[in-house]
Amino acid sequence: MTIKQARLPNGFRIVTEHMPGLQSASVGIWVSAGGRHERLEQNGVAHFLEHMAFKGTKKRSALQIAEAIEDVGGYINAYTSREVTAYYARVLKDDVDLALDVIGDIVLNSVFDDREIEIERGVILQEIGQSLDTPDDIIFDWLQEESYRDQAIGRSILGPAERVRGFSKEDLRRFVGEHYGPGQMILSAAGAVDHDRLVKAAEALFGDLVPQQQSVMDVARFVGGEVRRDKTLEQAHVALAFESPSYRADDIYTAQIYAAALGGGMSSRLFQEVREKRGLCYTIFSQAGAYEDTGMLTIYAGTSGDQVADLIGITVDELKRAADDMSDAEVERARAQMKAGMLMGLESPSNRAERLARLVQIWDEVPSLESTVARIDAVTTAEVRAMAARIGRDAPAALALYGPVSAAPGLEEIARKRAA
Repeated sequence: MTIKQARLPNGFRIVTEHMPGLQSASVGIWVSAGGRHERLEQNGVAHFLEHMAFKGTKKRSALQIAEAIEDVGGYINAYTSREVTAYYARVLKDDVDLALDVIGDIVLNSVFDDREIEIERGVILQEIGQSLDTPDDIIFDWLQEESYRDQAIGRSILGPAERVRGFSKEDLRRFVGEHYGPGQMILSAAGAVDHDRLVKAAEALFGDLVPQQQSVMDVARFVGGEVRRDKTLEQAHVALAFESPSYRADDIYTAQIYAAALGGGMSSRLFQEVREKRGLCYTIFSQAGAYEDTGMLTIYAGTSGDQVADLIGITVDELKRAADDMSDAEVERARAQMKAGMLMGLESPSNRAERLARLVQIWDEVPSLESTVARIDAVTTAEVRAMAARIGRDAPAALALYGPVSAAPGLEEIARKRAA
């Protein structure tokens, strides 16, 4: 497999990976324009813009956009995260040029028809309503907000309903003008792709874009805090977050291995102790998420209202215990899970295209798989224990509770237990 990169004179970047034997390819545009790039009055506009990309361009109607890809058996979609918006398609190898043309069209030439804006406004408001009715979804928005209070990175990607109701065509165009310059875009493709052909197509589609000054994101500050919403539900939903490394930090792999050993699978500490031995929950897990300049290790569980205090207490005990007795076998298992998950995922051209885009966005290059595996293998048990001590005892924390949670300990009580 061959990874190749190119950069147009205006700063537009292209990265491809040819995967021999495949009959399909994934191709997309990743734009450094996510939720944390919004000003307060813009909260939700990046996501609104992603929706509007499929609602018509200067040369295609909304139906024609869908038909262009689905007529050849392909698939097209998009997503908005806190640091990126992506538009991508999966097609057969003979239709890669078509897919890129359609994606380029929706990224560059959306018309933002007033009638379509109103239709999509209703769709997004329904999406917001659905998230509010999904406890194990909305609790993570609340946790993010408490972790990074009064910061763009802490705000909901969907935005509040009152702002979504007020967005206009001018708001959408302004965000595009501020963040959709060639230097903020990456064309990434993997599978049955021809690098030189894609570069030539990219030159035709994006080569005339004028470079623009890129806005500087505010540096994220994990401040921590607590939100508690008592409501009559079947389950008490608990989400804890602790400040952890950014994806640029040297110890990012240590944090990810620790999170996997703590709650990354059926053999993990939290799953075994909280679910298997004590039967306190059906779902419990931990994961280490990372951004450009910060990160957060998250633990989530759902339990009954009369068991929520026990669940939180045992979880804190496990956090502290990991600093003292995390074993070589646990670290090796977590390391194997991490490598296997990464390598198995890379059998998909869609996952490869995603990985290429994110690595170019972070490092402006694609480190080899061998170097990544070597960094994972280099993590020691002592380093994982040190990470466990930092997170379990000292790291700033945030807590979100939803449901019958009146008996749940608060963040101050948790802090005392961590320090004991």
